[in-house]
Amino acid sequence: MIPTDRLDQILSRYEYLEARLNAGPEASEIADLTREYAEVKPVAEQIQAHRALSTQLAEAEALLDDPEMAELAQAEVPDLRAALTDSESALQIALLPRDAADARPAILEIRPGTGGEEAALFAGDLEGMYRRYAEGRGWQTEVVERQETDLGGIKELVLRIAGENVFARLKFESGVHRVQRVPATESGGRIHTSAATVAVLPEAEAVDIDIPATDIRIDTMRASGAGGQHVNTTDSAVRITHLPTGIVVTSSEKSQHRNREIAMNVLRARLYEAQRAALDAERSADRRAQVGSGDRSERIRTYNFPQGRMTDHRINLTLYKLDQVVQGDLDEVIDALTADLQARQLAEMAG
Repeated sequence: MIPTDRLDQILSRYEYLEARLNAGPEASEIADLTREYAEVKPVAEQIQAHRALSTQLAEAEALLDDPEMAELAQAEVPDLRAALTDSESALQIALLPRDAADARPAILEIRPGTGGEEAALFAGDLEGMYRRYAEGRGWQTEVVERQETDLGGIKELVLRIAGENVFARLKFESGVHRVQRVPATESGGRIHTSAATVAVLPEAEAVDIDIPATDIRIDTMRASGAGGQHVNTTDSAVRITHLPTGIVVTSSEKSQHRNREIAMNVLRARLYEAQRAALDAERSADRRAQVGSGDRSERIRTYNFPQGRMTDHRINLTLYKLDQVVQGDLDEVIDALTADLQARQLAEMAG
């Protein structure tokens, strides 16, 4: 049973935020108030719906003793009780603690693993899958760094993805993705197994991670191009080295100023994720067992092309719709991973 006073506090806060926004707050307050209101609103609405069902059920049960209304009440009460049970479950999920980074943009990094050129080609397929998924959700993607192989595979890809709840949806994608198929480079028709590594980092803000100027070295260089007129003839590419950790970030877009900004964003994201990982390790000695742990060495998913099968090994989910998945239809697997995480959290709270 959820404590009534906790629900009352949430509703009171929701009403306060709504009143403040309607009253016309100071410009400096609008962003914070709007963000908190957006977070509290769905929870408050769930509480209101739950309480409305509770009231309806109490009224229907009271009619069971009324000879004229008993038959109607007997028909309504079972449905209302079932609806109230469902509402209770939905409310418990709504009240679960949220990852503070869920609403943030994400830095998505893809690199080939074992498998040579086929791994690089698979990394390119993963890029297409995530770009199509982002497009379907109305998110914006921006290339930070992209290096191709001679056959069009990916040596390294870093994307910034912005939109609603980007990190909440993509955070489960971190880990090793394995592919089983006959490579385009294979003439004998043999099935090969190769892999690519995906890392999804929440974008950090300057207030999250302070990087003193003395901790970084910034180098400019000529960006590599596709040849001919596309070769960059100015030193616009930027490489930033974080001296304390040795982390190196590169951005190779056309504007040097924009490259500095992008590279600093990625550097903050990597340092922020390292900070989050250290805190998580303190809270849980078995972090790798958690869904969405972000462990880059963990094999999380297999894409088996001969059988048209995708298997997520963390939750033993197998879907025979590989064509749709690689076209960006990821909601079913992400929803299942989200539900599994919520079930774990509920079990921990109950325990």
